[in-house]
Amino acid sequence: MSTEVETKPTNFIRNIIEADLASGKYETVHTRFPPEPNGYLHIGHAKSICLNFGLAEDYQGLCNLRFDDTNPEKESVEYVRAIERDVRWLGFEWFGDAHYTSDYFDAFYRYAVELIQKGLAYVCFLDAEQTREYRGTLTEPGKPSPYRDTSVEENLALFEKMKNGEFKEGECVLRAKIDMASSFMCLRDPALYRIRFQTHHQTGDKWCIYPMYDFAHPISDAIEGITHSLCTLEFQDNRRLYDWVLDNLDDFKEKRPYQYEFSRLNLEYTVMSKRKLLQLVEEGLVEGWDDPRMPTISGIRRRGYTPASIRDFAERIGISKVDSMTSMSILEASIRDDLNVHAPRTMAVLDPVKLVIENYPEGEKELILAPVHPQKEEMGKREIFFGREVYIDRADFREEANKKYKRLVLGKEVRLRNAYVIKAERVEKDENGEITTIYCTYDPETLGKNPADGRKVKGVIHWVEASTALPAEFRLYDRLFTVPNPAKEEDFKAVINPESLVVKHGFVEQNMQHSEAEKAYQFEREGYFCRDNRSMEKTPLVFNRTVALRDTWEQK
Repeated sequence: MSTEVETKPTNFIRNIIEADLASGKYETVHTRFPPEPNGYLHIGHAKSICLNFGLAEDYQGLCNLRFDDTNPEKESVEYVRAIERDVRWLGFEWFGDAHYTSDYFDAFYRYAVELIQKGLAYVCFLDAEQTREYRGTLTEPGKPSPYRDTSVEENLALFEKMKNGEFKEGECVLRAKIDMASSFMCLRDPALYRIRFQTHHQTGDKWCIYPMYDFAHPISDAIEGITHSLCTLEFQDNRRLYDWVLDNLDDFKEKRPYQYEFSRLNLEYTVMSKRKLLQLVEEGLVEGWDDPRMPTISGIRRRGYTPASIRDFAERIGISKVDSMTSMSILEASIRDDLNVHAPRTMAVLDPVKLVIENYPEGEKELILAPVHPQKEEMGKREIFFGREVYIDRADFREEANKKYKRLVLGKEVRLRNAYVIKAERVEKDENGEITTIYCTYDPETLGKNPADGRKVKGVIHWVEASTALPAEFRLYDRLFTVPNPAKEEDFKAVINPESLVVKHGFVEQNMQHSEAEKAYQFEREGYFCRDNRSMEKTPLVFNRTVALRDTWEQK
């Protein structure tokens, strides 16, 4: 066992793996990540990705990527490619080629025939309503289907007819023969195969019957040599069916996988249901699957989150068997901690007002070298310009203010970050009383040093030089919902945050002209922003706010 494993925070899954390796139950660890290609992955899937791929890495094992593509009606190659991108973006690579559950359709059919031959499966012609009636309730046992005792020979013939397309959709299903009186509903003769006349994105029209998840999943795991099949808690009862399938197939009598469940990620102020996420997209309530307000991996990537921050988040929340609601502040702390160390600094003015330095020579500009990162000299310097006219943020000036206000006030001084000390002398207003220009003077002896006469200047504000500044659009993203658990609301759309996106227009330093898509920068005193990956060709430049410098929601 590697020393890296020993330094990792332990959890019940690691304890199981280490016991299995120590006892010789398995020689190596082989996990899998098995998404359905019926939508884009979200941050809940990221937790599972980090768990499955991370365990394989830590124990020098293997991890497969397998697309659970048994429902062609809702699946597409678009989702397959998006999932592959997301896994790789998070920093993981799967073992060998990507697998598809559909790779094993021929094997599933053979195993279904084996169960029929053993008297453990039958073709049932009850319709959906009758099936519900026969299944019973949580307090009352079910009753046997009238087709339950059909002979093996007849069931084999009927199943062959199903495969050959001789029955209509919904006319019949293949069911396991287990126990209609079981206290576990999933064992009351569950469906193993159903009829779907749909073209499959991998197998075309070869099949018109498709296996159910609970039948395909354990067999796929066993075929691929998976050792530890990790699922979320909603599949806890289904583990009994997982075991039943493998226990009753001759090929898997010896070494086989076992299923273990952990709590899924429930994140405040968002929804994790694919159905609800699809609703947001289809009804135009968000821009698309990669809208930066969405909890999808493509959305948080577009917003400026880094793979390292998502992996750190997964590490922080840990693995347990207890369902709980995870605070959004934990996710935001992960990205702040990452970007605070790695993000280059620059200046941007989101709500600009012009400031004229009357004693600075007209038509002149000077070059100032400012640190790319104040704590990391190795990141070097950046060039900024200083001139007679600059933009500052409107909120950084008041005509009158008390002593607690540390920014620019009429008749008082403040330092322009990385530049000079200035003093506000007078203002110019429009007909509505709105300030249009602030007139100042500057102290030419204060570049990089305090005033010579010893006067104290406490405030520092950010700015950009007017003639070289680049116009920019700033998209200020916030939480998509106003309540911590929107999924519990009668209408989750009614609690969408009307201020989840606020757009502002201002200016950035000239060196942001060639900023890269998705690369995060700290706009000093404003927050962390990245260039929008969908708007690289647009003018003005478009920046998405990744996260504010501080958690303002916790203060509300």
